[in-house]
Amino acid sequence: MNPRNPDLRQLSRARYSGEDVAQIRDLLIKGGTLSFPALPNGLFSAASVNQHAAHTGYQAVWVRDNVYVAYSLFANGETGKAAATVLALADHFERQASRFDAVIADPSRAADPMNRPHVKFNGDPVGEVDTWPHDQNDALGYFLWIFSRMARLGLVPVSQSHAAVIAHFPEYFRAIRFWSDEDSGHWEEARKNSASSIGVVCAGLRELNALLDSNRSSRLHTLISRELVESLLESGLNRLNQILPAECIQDPPRARRYDAALLFLAWPLEIVDRKMTDRIVQDVRFNLQGDYGIRRYLGDSFWCSNYLTNLTAEDRTRDFSRDLSSRDRFFEPGTEAQWCIFDPIVSVVFGLRYLSTGDAQWLLLQTEHFNRALNQITGGLRCPELWHWETGPDGCAVLETSEATPLLWTQANLWLALSHMERSARRAERSARG
Repeated sequence: MNPRNPDLRQLSRARYSGEDVAQIRDLLIKGGTLSFPALPNGLFSAASVNQHAAHTGYQAVWVRDNVYVAYSLFANGETGKAAATVLALADHFERQASRFDAVIADPSRAADPMNRPHVKFNGDPVGEVDTWPHDQNDALGYFLWIFSRMARLGLVPVSQSHAAVIAHFPEYFRAIRFWSDEDSGHWEEARKNSASSIGVVCAGLRELNALLDSNRSSRLHTLISRELVESLLESGLNRLNQILPAECIQDPPRARRYDAALLFLAWPLEIVDRKMTDRIVQDVRFNLQGDYGIRRYLGDSFWCSNYLTNLTAEDRTRDFSRDLSSRDRFFEPGTEAQWCIFDPIVSVVFGLRYLSTGDAQWLLLQTEHFNRALNQITGGLRCPELWHWETGPDGCAVLETSEATPLLWTQANLWLALSHMERSARRAERSARG
């Protein structure tokens, strides 16, 4: 596959030098591909939405997406911008304190997703969105993970108000029994007990444990029980190990053997060991990888073929968590949308293996998925959410992006893959010189 943009096509290689990757980086920066337009408070809309795509709702802020953007900024040295995003998310969760408290006092309230801490909201001006499946434990885990890590490194302060925010999380996870809880998870769909959600919460708890061990946690010690954090982490990991390598082992239709969200447990969260990482990556490559991207899971009807024709603008990105059948009726086997957020993650996983072993086979695999990620960029150098099929006027299938283009989550993951590709290329050059 060749990149759609002619300049990018000229720069793509089967084997890269460090300078090759640097030229690609410069082109993407010049083309605005790696531009992250922040809201005044430091948060990011999910996509750069124009007036013609306002119906998508992607101008809203998702906690999960913002964590990935913040992590990409952090990993690429823009720590000030990353800190601003993380602190703005902390402010959001401070506004959610009453919801944390209510569920902690009465866990039965968690049965209604709107009673849970909100994980999608309007960012400018700040405000709540209409009904949404806020039962997304992974989103809470992601925030705990990045805040705890950056606080431990001294990149965000743990003020008294921040400490109070963070103290809600372990109590809340205990109240909902996150390891057995059914949530809507990464894809915001029908509730199930998902390994991907449990794993993210475990990663957050592990980072919180590390923060408590550091010299930057004095304000947390009187608010958070170390024993509780360790007990929750043990319960989560035990359940995670029972489910993996599947995403869900409940009875059908909730059961799911393959789900690309499990990739995030391998990286950047690194909550699974090398053997399980290999299993997850292999499962995704052999079962979910397509010609143009990677499917979220088999049978996924979101942006399946002729999505634009079959659903109205208002219906395409609405809450389907309690009504998935109304979307599934348009699905035909093999027509799942192919997403652009996953190949960069697979590329990084292989790149890290190359850096740790020096074995060229991992570099070849890293390069393969890096090139796949480049091929997903539009001719105008924009990073889509996904590619899907629509039937054109002549009756032929046409490959198109969704309306959420550019998607900042895709940009964030691409930037991470780009940085790791450059590291590996320069390592290969040093090895060739002896």
